[in-house]
Amino acid sequence: MAEAVFFTDADFEQYRKLIYNESGIHFTPTNRSILESRLKERLRDKDIDVRTYFSTISRDKEELKNFLDSITTNLTRFFRNQAHFDALERYVVPELLKIRRGSPGTTLKIWSAGCSTGEEPYSIAMLMNELLPPPWRFEIVASDISLKCLISGKEGFYEESRIAGIPPNYLKKYFDKVNGGYKVRPEIMSRIRFDYHNLKNDSGQRNLDMVFCRNVIIYFDEAAQTSVIKRFWDAMASKSFLFIGHSESLFGMDTQFEFVKTQWATFYRKFI
Repeated sequence: MAEAVFFTDADFEQYRKLIYNESGIHFTPTNRSILESRLKERLRDKDIDVRTYFSTISRDKEELKNFLDSITTNLTRFFRNQAHFDALERYVVPELLKIRRGSPGTTLKIWSAGCSTGEEPYSIAMLMNELLPPPWRFEIVASDISLKCLISGKEGFYEESRIAGIPPNYLKKYFDKVNGGYKVRPEIMSRIRFDYHNLKNDSGQRNLDMVFCRNVIIYFDEAAQTSVIKRFWDAMASKSFLFIGHSESLFGMDTQFEFVKTQWATFYRKFI
C-alpha cells in the first residue's frame, strides 16, 4: 500500500509545516525529495498511506518523535573538523581556566547539542580529560532529537569502520577492544549525560561554559536559527564559547555573540 503513495504538493506543504512547527527543521522544494524518500520508508514500516500517517503523527506524540527521528541527518565522526579541537585545546580551555580561576566551582559545563551517535561529545570528553589539571573537572550534556542516536551514543560502542579520526594513543587509553569494534571506557562515559532534546524548546540548562552545535542550524530557516541562538545565549555563562559548523554563520543575525578568529579556527563567544 505504501509503495503506491503519491506525495502531492498539498501533502508536502502539510508535512513540512508540521515538521517546522515541531522542530524548526526547514524543508524547501529543493530538498523535497529527501523528505519524500524518508517518509516512504516510514510508511512502508507502518504499512500506512501518507494521509493516514499525517493524522497519526498529528495526535500521537511518540510517533511524531519517531518520525522526526527518521528525517534527521546523522552524519558525524570522531574529531570532526579537527581545527575546532585545536582551538579548544590551544585557546578556549586556557582562556576559561584563566577566567574561572578563583570562582567557587571547578567544573566546566559543556553542551553538545545535536550530538548524533556520540562521536562529538566523546571527542570533547577525551580532549578535556587530557587538558584539565586537578582539581578541574568537566561535565557534558549530549542531546539530540533522534532517540536511536541517543541510545547508540549512550551504549558507547563503535565498529572498526567508525573509529577513524581517533588518535592512536586516545584509542588505547579510552577504549576497550571488543568483538567487532571498540567500546568507550566507563571513566569517559560517566562524564556524559545523553538526553533527548528538541532545539525548538528551552533546554533548561544555565551557566554553560561551552556549547557545541555544529552542522545543525543549517537545516533551520532564519527565524528558527535566531530563536535557537538566543536560547544558547540564555543558557550560557558570562565569558563562554559557542562552536557552530564551518559552513554556518551568525553573520547578519540579531545576536550579541562576538566573532572570534584564531590561527586555528573561528567560533563565537559571550563576553558580558
